[in-house]
Amino acid sequence: MTEGIPITPPILIWARERAGLSRDELIDKFPRYANWEIGNSFPTYAQLEKLAETFKVPIAVFFFPKPPEVPSIAKTFRTLPESEVDNFPSRMHMLLRKAKFLQLSLDELTEGKNPSSRLITRDLNFAPNSSIEEMAAAVRSFIGISIEDQQKWNDTDTALKEWRSALLNVGIFVFKDAFKLDEYSGFCLYDTTFPIIYVNNSSAKTRQIFTYFHELAHLLFHTSGIDPIDVGYINNLSDEQQQIEIICNRFASEFLLPGEAFNKASALLDNSERSAETLASLFHVSRETIFRRFLDKGLIQARQYNTAVQRWNLQHQTGGSGGDYYWTKLSYLGKGYVGLALRQFHRNKINENELAEYLVTKPKNVGVLEEYFEKGGV
Repeated sequence: MTEGIPITPPILIWARERAGLSRDELIDKFPRYANWEIGNSFPTYAQLEKLAETFKVPIAVFFFPKPPEVPSIAKTFRTLPESEVDNFPSRMHMLLRKAKFLQLSLDELTEGKNPSSRLITRDLNFAPNSSIEEMAAAVRSFIGISIEDQQKWNDTDTALKEWRSALLNVGIFVFKDAFKLDEYSGFCLYDTTFPIIYVNNSSAKTRQIFTYFHELAHLLFHTSGIDPIDVGYINNLSDEQQQIEIICNRFASEFLLPGEAFNKASALLDNSERSAETLASLFHVSRETIFRRFLDKGLIQARQYNTAVQRWNLQHQTGGSGGDYYWTKLSYLGKGYVGLALRQFHRNKINENELAEYLVTKPKNVGVLEEYFEKGGV
């Protein structure tokens, strides 16, 4: 179709502003974009498809008579001022919208029912002043993986997959992406039925594991959250917000390496970076997790901790996934989500175009993606 498709200009303005983009940023890709917003001309259907991809909205939105009323994602980040969320880079706004799309897609694919009968954010409740040790022990018991099980895993790759699977089993879907923003490790979006975690796949794998459980803590407190590399931002938060962020960091550290296990393993070691490497390898966790332990016990200073963590994170950023498109796509979406979409397709609940939209790909790729899925590629 090469004819212009009449659409309502306010829809374009709404979608662009929601994407955190300016008109000037779109001119290179869409030279006539400014005219579309004032109704002097209209995009073709092919251009609408590209706009939908750029704005991360379903193409059907462009045919609405007026902009839809969508709650602000920023309002779910109770531990961050809304102004702080509004100042995120445009790339982060895009990732947040993409995550929200996947969260809404889960609701559609399951008719509003989480496929797990055990939803950790519903079945466990904690107050902000809860004992971190008791909270971590309760969560580990609920998930059903002991510290001994954790130590038996062959390597960090195995640990990353096992923790992701364990979270899925308790109702938490984990999605991944190449953030292309070195300063963020991940975030989570709370929902009573479909809480999700979204992780920067360019981060070190042990950092990704830490992010899983930092964000899980946010979800357990029924709030969305974000995990930046630079922990200095905590100083800009209110006292209540600071408390939540500190608790989330300490929870992730305590969960991944319980105090008793840490004390036993570190008894004959000093508090050096070399010791952190030794303990990190033993438990398949990040050196940051070990240094967090040293910091909490008063064995190192905050400046020493922050300096080491920033250096380690810069050393291990991978710069994106690369490799095979289909393996990457399946890894980003996860086996739980892809499986839901494929089941609905084979039950004739959705058509091939709708399946492609749920899988954030083109219809021509769907067949190959399913072949990879059946090979176990996640």
